[in-house]
Amino acid sequence: MLRFFVSIILAWLLYKLVFDLIIPGYRVTKQVRRQMSDMQDHMRQQYEQQNGGPKGPQPPPTPQPKNVDKGDYLDFEDVK
Repeated sequence: MLRFFVSIILAWLLYKLVFDLIIPGYRVTKQVRRQMSDMQDHMRQQYEQQNGGPKGPQPPPTPQPKNVDKGDYLDFEDVK
C-alpha cells in the first residue's frame, strides 16, 4: 500500500516537472530564438536600405605595382 502511494507521488512529481518546467522552457527557448532571428533579419534589411544594398563577398583588391622613386636615394656605403 505504501509502495502504491510513493509511486503515485513520484508519477505526480514527474508530471509536474515535465509539464510545468520542461515544456514551457522549450517553448520559451523556441520563441526567443525566433524573435532573435526576426530581429537580425530586420536589422540586416535596415542596414541594406541605408547602405545601398547587400554587401556580398568582394574580390580581394589587385595589388598595384610598386613605383619606387629612386631619384634622391643614396646608398649608405656611398655617403662619406
